[in-house]
Parts: sequence; C-alpha cells; structure tokens
Amino acid sequence: MNISDTGIDGGKAFDWGKTSQDYAKYRDIYPQEFYEKIVSLGLCTKGQRVLDIGTGTGVIPRNMYRYGADWTGTDISENQIQQAVRLAQSDGMNITFKVSSAEKLDFPYSSFDTATACQCFFYFDPSQIYSVLSKLLAENGRLLIAYMSWIPSESEIARKSEELVLKYNPQWTGADYKRTPVYIHENAYQYFSLVHSEQFDLNVRFTRESWNGRIKACRGTGASLSPSVLAEWEKEHISMLNTYAPSEFDVIHGVSLAVLENKK
Repeated sequence: MNISDTGIDGGKAFDWGKTSQDYAKYRDIYPQEFYEKIVSLGLCTKGQRVLDIGTGTGVIPRNMYRYGADWTGTDISENQIQQAVRLAQSDGMNITFKVSSAEKLDFPYSSFDTATACQCFFYFDPSQIYSVLSKLLAENGRLLIAYMSWIPSESEIARKSEELVLKYNPQWTGADYKRTPVYIHENAYQYFSLVHSEQFDLNVRFTRESWNGRIKACRGTGASLSPSVLAEWEKEHISMLNTYAPSEFDVIHGVSLAVLENKK
C-alpha cells in the first residue's frame, strides 16, 4: 500500500510491503537493553493486554512475548502482517495480528492496558490517533512511544550510507538524526498526561551484510525506490561497505522514550 505525506520525503510515495522480506530479516535489531528498559517502566509484562500499532513484522511483540503479556499487533501493510504471522507461528507464539491503519482500529472500548508504537508514531494523524487510543485503552492505560535511530555524526559508516541513500533518493527526510526527546503533539494532552520521558544511547552490532540489509529495508530505499534503482544503490552500497567497514562493527543509536497515561 502506497503512503504519501507532504511532510515526509517531500510527499514521495513509499510502501513498506515492497521491503517486507528484508524488513523481517534485517530490522529485528533492538538490543536486549531496549526491552529491559520497557519492562523496568512496568510495561508489557504478564497480565497486561498490549496493542502494538505500526507493528511491521511484529518485532516488538515477538521479542517481548517472553515477558508474558497478551499481545496484539496491527499494521497498515498486509505484507508486513504476513511476515509477522509467519515469524510468530514459526516460534510457536500466540500473537494476534491484524491489518489496519492506526486511525481506524475498531477493537472494543478499553480492550488494552498498554499500547506501544516503536519507530512509527510520526506516521499517524495527530488529529485522530490520540482519541482512538484513549478509547481503546483502559482507565489509566499507558501509551509508550519509542524511537531508536543511528546517529550519523558519530558513525562514519552510517554517514556514508546516508549519503548514498540521498544520492539515489534526494527527497528522503530520514537522514541526519540528532538526539531529541519524543515529540508529543499538543492534541495528546486532551486525552493523555505525559508521565515519563528519557533518552539514552545503545550500541548495535552489525556485519556488512546485516547493515546493508538494515539500510535496504528503510523508507528511503527498499520502500520507495524502483527495483532497478534499488539494485544500483545496493551495488554501490556494498562496494562502500567492503571499502570502509570491518567485517563486524558497532553503530551507536539514540533511543527516545515517552510514556503517556490515559486520562479517562
């Protein structure tokens, strides 16, 4: 499904379904410390009903399944959900997945204790999403918004990768990330109170193959470039990695978290 937004990549359309196979293979990269932080905040543990919106290939539900929560994941991309179902079933996980845009979720009132949104909340319509989630969450239910992004100013490999993405897709607005708190739109405060916000860094280990796959499965490449242009990009990207990257390397990532509490 093509998505376009004038505030993202200059309105250039992208479709996560185009890169679902690479996404499933290469974007399951959150370190264990990331999940432990979520649990330390009292979220996504046994006895909680958790909704993961923008779930993609189900990275968050699958990796946090062991903590005992009852998980449901939703995503607008049918291909992404297909991969999520496949991966969960292969590991014997009982996770419900559903194709739906976040703004049109139709679960019963107060169906969930917690909602999570990782690496995706800025895609949602702020005039609708907070109202929808407030209805779906129980009284005092929590909403976790999280991002984990590489910091190109502190990683030569990440910077060179971004330069190549921009060479083939100059409209891409995902480059040059700088550490910043999670942005909370003013509409949120009609329905939620901000109860926690923090930032910290994590090192993520990659091989040349897994880093190439991670960049290939991003919005500026696999989700938006034509197959022929993507092949040209990948050839040059692999050549760059073979020249500049060791066989294994760490890329520093900045993590931003915000927890909001439902006012109802």
